[in-house]
Parts: sequence; structure tokens; C-alpha cells
Amino acid sequence: MDTIASLFSFITTPVSWVIVQFHSVYGKVFGPDTGWAWGLSIVSLVILIRICLIPLFVKQIKATRAMQTLQPEMKKIQERYKNDKQRQSEEMMKLYKESGTNPLSSCLPILAQSPFFFALYHVLNGIATGSTIGVINDSLLASARKAHIFGAPLAAKFTDGSSKVEALGATLTDVRVVTAIMIVMMSASQFYTQRQLMTKNVDTTVKTPFMQQQKMLMYVFPVMFAIFGINFPVGVLVYWLTTNVWTMGQQMYVIRNNPTPGSKAQAAYLERLTKHVTHHEKTRSRGEKAIVKAIVSKGRERNEFERKFINSLTKVGLVAQPDGTVVKGESTAVESEDGTPTTAAPKRQQPKRQTKSQRQSSAAAKVTDDSADDTVDDAEPKTSLSKSDEPEDAKPATAAKKAAPKPAGGTRSKAQSGQRKGPQRPKSPSKK
Repeated sequence: MDTIASLFSFITTPVSWVIVQFHSVYGKVFGPDTGWAWGLSIVSLVILIRICLIPLFVKQIKATRAMQTLQPEMKKIQERYKNDKQRQSEEMMKLYKESGTNPLSSCLPILAQSPFFFALYHVLNGIATGSTIGVINDSLLASARKAHIFGAPLAAKFTDGSSKVEALGATLTDVRVVTAIMIVMMSASQFYTQRQLMTKNVDTTVKTPFMQQQKMLMYVFPVMFAIFGINFPVGVLVYWLTTNVWTMGQQMYVIRNNPTPGSKAQAAYLERLTKHVTHHEKTRSRGEKAIVKAIVSKGRERNEFERKFINSLTKVGLVAQPDGTVVKGESTAVESEDGTPTTAAPKRQQPKRQTKSQRQSSAAAKVTDDSADDTVDDAEPKTSLSKSDEPEDAKPATAAKKAAPKPAGGTRSKAQSGQRKGPQRPKSPSKK
């Protein structure tokens, strides 16, 4: 432990100074020697560190999503060069370079807060051994040794013996009960955080080894926290429990407002966004405009949830613009499952079904109308000319035309009969 302490000695002084400053504030409210003053000082230290790590957390999210999108290409490389590990590594590095992705970016928040963790561990270990460290002098050291959290001293561990625990002014039962509860809560929060990531914020359309690794880590990390937690002082358990709860809440916020494309969280978010946009007929915040802009820019590469969102806007007469805004439009084009725009045919209006009495009255009215039409037709004079009404001067012409004799021996009749009339040519004598 001395080697680790010497490696992180450059940060123990700043960490101890921050704790003392928070302790001076909380000590005026709860008392300088209480566990609330020292415990809240550690919690405030965690919050301050995590606020400073938010840019790294955003970078971690982007790196994780970029790795998820690269999983199909990585799988192809692994299958293509499964017998050549060196070529496989070269192709992987080439893929990372072309996409601008760094696999270590997803570990940046953990690596960044590791020095603070070891510095805090060294400070609390100095309090347990009764040695000053950083800006913690003898008076602050005595005050910290008197501080208890639910009966457990800040520097006590689950594996400490009864003599050491009694020297800190506590009982072994209190220390083990408090540390066991905190270890269980710490492992449970870590498990829930990882499970939330796997069940809600992972693209379910892509089945890759990356998902299997994340699923394995969902069970490995809680077990590691439980094993190493029995060797952590109570103050360090407070640190890790606070940072796990912060991570869980931070991830819940990201999953709800900026989910991974293709995940269940995106489906729920777009459903809420559809209701909001159709109600107000516009996008109101920058975040909503950014989401709509990203969906519009994808074009035919949209997933099923994004196509459903665009089609829902189209059905109510709204059109998403490339700048992320939504305006009213008359377009009836919707997208099919493959992203091809199609025109929605108007629904056929079914006639309203009539009752029996209405049908009978309609039939009676129709019969009455038909009889009235017949009466009108009989009353009207005939204006058209029939055969019998032809003029008298036209009849002799017609009769003469009928009595005219047909020319005899017409070509048409000869052609139809197939016989040749007139003198027959004598047959030529046969030659013997």
C-alpha cells in the first residue's frame, strides 16, 4: 500500500484540502465531530469530482455508441482473419483509425477518478492509523476518529478485529452490519446500472460479441465490488456508494433524453416526442430539434422506430424539416419498412346502413317516381320518325331500289361458286 500511496501522493493534499473545506461548512451545522459532517464532506467530494468528469462521461457515451455501430464490421474482420491474429489486429486498428473511434474512451471516467479514489483511501487509512496526511492536522485527525456513521467509524473495515474496532470507539457488530449493508447497496446499484444499460439502451437489431461482453460485466462488476468491499474503510464505501448512485441517475437521464438508436429507450422517447410535437405542432427545445434533425438526415437509413415517428407526423399533416423544425404540410407520403416513400391511399367511405323502415320508404318513393315518369312519357307527342311515318315520295324510291335486277354473272358470284362458265378448253391429247 505504501507504493500505491507514494504514486498518488501528489493528489492526496488536494483531496484532503477539499474534504477539510467541506467539513468546515457542515461542521457548523451538524457539529465538527459528527459522522454527518465528515460523511457529507466525502459525498460532496464525490459530487464535485463527478461534475468535473461530465465532459469525459459524454465522450464515453459517444465512444460506446461508436463501438456498437462498428460491431458488424469488427465481426466480419474476425471471421475473415480468424487464423491470422496479427492481420486481424492490424485491420482492427485501421478500422478504429478510419472511424475515429478509440476503444479506451469508454473507460475514461473510471480511469480519471482512480487517482481520487486511491488518494481518499490513503487519507482514510491515515485516519485509521492515527497519522496526519495532507492538510489534516492533529486536531482534525482526532475529530475524524470520533466520527461515526450509524455507529461505524469512518476508518473501520469489515475485516478489522475487535481490538482495532474498540480502539476507534465502536463495536464489531455495528461495524460489520453497517459495512455489509453498504457493500450490498453498492453492488446492487452497480448491477442495476449495468442492467439498465443492457435492457434499455442497446441496439437490439445488432447481435454482436460486444453485447455478450457487456452482459458478462453486468455480473462480474457487482461480484468484484463485494469481494474488494470488505477491505474498504467505511469512508471509502461511502465514496463508492455515492459515485454508483450518481452514475445510475446520470445514466437514467441520458437513456431517457438521448437514447441509443435502435434501442427500446429510443422507441419510448420517440413515442413521447410524437405526442409532444403533434400537440404543440412544433419542436420547442434544442434537444428535440437535434433529434429530429438527426432523423431527417438519415434518409432511407432510418430504423423502424424513426420511420414510425416520421409517418406519425405525416398522418397528422406535419412535415419534419432538415433543420429540426416541424411545419404543417399537405404531404401524404409515408415510408415503408425498407425506407421507400409511398403515397397513402385515401380510406374508402362506407355508406351508412339504413333501417328497414327507411329502405321500405325509399323503395316506395322509387316506385312512385317510375310511375310518374311513365305517365309523362305517354302524354308527350312522338317527334321521332318510324318506318310507317316516312314521306310518301320516299316510298317509290325505296321500292324501285328493291325491284332493280341484279347484274347476271357477277364476279363475286363466280368467285363464290368456284365454277367456270362458258366454253370449255379441250383437253390436250396425252402423249403416248
